[in-house]
Amino acid sequence: MSKKPNKTAARTTARTAARRLTKTATKRPATRANDATAERIARALEAIAGHLSAASPAASGPESFGTADAFVWHPDGRLGAVPHVSRVDLGLLKGIDRMRDILIENTERFADGLPANNALLWGARGMGKSSLVKAVHADINTNRKPADRLKLIEIHREDIESLPGLMDLLRNSRFRFIVFCDDLSFDGNDASYKSLKAVLEGGIEGRPDNVILYATSNRRHLLAREMIENERSTAINPGEAVEEKVSLSDRFGLWLGFHRCSQDEYLAMVKGYCGHFGIGIADDELEREALEWSTTRGSRSGRVAWQFTQELAGRLGVRIKS
Repeated sequence: MSKKPNKTAARTTARTAARRLTKTATKRPATRANDATAERIARALEAIAGHLSAASPAASGPESFGTADAFVWHPDGRLGAVPHVSRVDLGLLKGIDRMRDILIENTERFADGLPANNALLWGARGMGKSSLVKAVHADINTNRKPADRLKLIEIHREDIESLPGLMDLLRNSRFRFIVFCDDLSFDGNDASYKSLKAVLEGGIEGRPDNVILYATSNRRHLLAREMIENERSTAINPGEAVEEKVSLSDRFGLWLGFHRCSQDEYLAMVKGYCGHFGIGIADDELEREALEWSTTRGSRSGRVAWQFTQELAGRLGVRIKS
């Protein structure tokens, strides 16, 4: 005798199948919507990347060096041309005659293709270290043909790790370059000095023949005194720990020390600026005001003399054009 089908089980099976079909039907549109959203996002990102690529300056090449005599290096591989360098005339730099003559001679030899040394200008603040580098560069180029002019490239202290990339860019150029780093120093666990050491001496490639490095620093060994003492007190071998970092300054073949100026040198700086810019004032009054200004600043230096000159020129209504 055959059994009749179980109507309850059949209804349950039908309902389950219907639910599955419903779920499948609802999932498919959601998947298509998600795919469409992802596609729109991808297209938007591609458009943004295209705009950014078009807006970003192209990497500088050797052909761009003829457009200017000075550049600023950017660690993304760009050289920004500097049409007008902020500098003072070489003749206005007083009290640093010996350092001036040495740096000019070294730079002239390099410009003529002769051996020359990397230079570290160290010492008192505001005594014209960076001003001397820029003034010497301008002086050397005065009577040179465009093809023989030196190029000045400034690299910022925080970008020293990108120095090998800059060397690669300059190596095959027909021009000769002064790579200049102002206020160079290292603190704490900063290891970027190793990139500079490899370029100065010791690396496989080393410094290109058409490049020379000039750096300024308030520190003779490019490290703070307390940092050197800390290395001595904490290292297993104090001598070796300090030697590794101090040896960086030894790789500059030319050391030029700048020291605080005397009162007479300070007054000579002030008078030189006033004469150059046509600031008319009696000598005794000029000396009195200049000395009073230096007293309020607590120091005498070329920077203080220039700041006083700007104050005096502004007060007397004289325009200064650098």
